[in-house]
Amino acid sequence: MAASNDQEAALRIASGRKAFVEPLRLGDRLKEIRLANQWTLGDVSARTGLARSTLSKIENDQISPTFSAVQKLIAGLDIDLPQLLTPTKPQLQSRGRRDLTARGDGRQHPTPTYEHELLSWQLAQKRMIPFKTIVRARSFGEFQEWVRHDGEEFLMVLEGDILIYSEFYEPLAMSTGDSLYFDSDMGHALVSTSEADAVVLSVCTPGDGY
Repeated sequence: MAASNDQEAALRIASGRKAFVEPLRLGDRLKEIRLANQWTLGDVSARTGLARSTLSKIENDQISPTFSAVQKLIAGLDIDLPQLLTPTKPQLQSRGRRDLTARGDGRQHPTPTYEHELLSWQLAQKRMIPFKTIVRARSFGEFQEWVRHDGEEFLMVLEGDILIYSEFYEPLAMSTGDSLYFDSDMGHALVSTSEADAVVLSVCTPGDGY
C-alpha cells in the first residue's frame, strides 16, 4: 500500500498535479519501449490487459492514461515508474564539419601590439574562434586603450612568458603551459616578459573580435 502511495505521489509531482502525458510525452515513451522490445500493440495488450485501441490512443497522445492504466503498464512491461517517465532523448545529428589549418596557413591579422593568426578561418558560423598570437608588446604603455570584446576567452601560453593586465585585477604573470579563462568584455592586455616574444593560443566565443 505504501509503494502504491509513493508511486501516486511521484506521478503527481512529475505532472505538476496535471495530466502528465503531454509534458512528459508518455505516449512517445511507451512506443519507444514497445519498439525497442519488438512488441506489437497486441503483445503489449496481452502483457498489460489494456485494449489495443487504448494503447494506440495513449501512444498517439489522444488520451491520458489513468493511474490504474499506468500501474498495468509498469507491471506488464516489467519496468519501474522512473523508466516509464524518463523522457525520450533526442537523436543527436552531427554536422560532421572539420577544418584543417596547416602550420602557418592561418589568416594573418597584425596589430601594433599583437600578431594574430586566425585558425580555422574558412569555417563559417563557428561557436568558437581560435587564434594564435605572437605578443609583440613589451609594456602596457603601448596600448592606447583596453582590449575588450564580447563573450569569454580561454588563453594558454605556448611559448615564453607574459604579463596579463586586466581592469579588475592586479597584473598576472604567466609562463609556458599556464592557462586562463576569463570574461573577455573585461578590459585586458598582454605583454611579453621573456627574451623572445611570447606565443599564446586563444579560443573565444564569437564577438566583435580584436
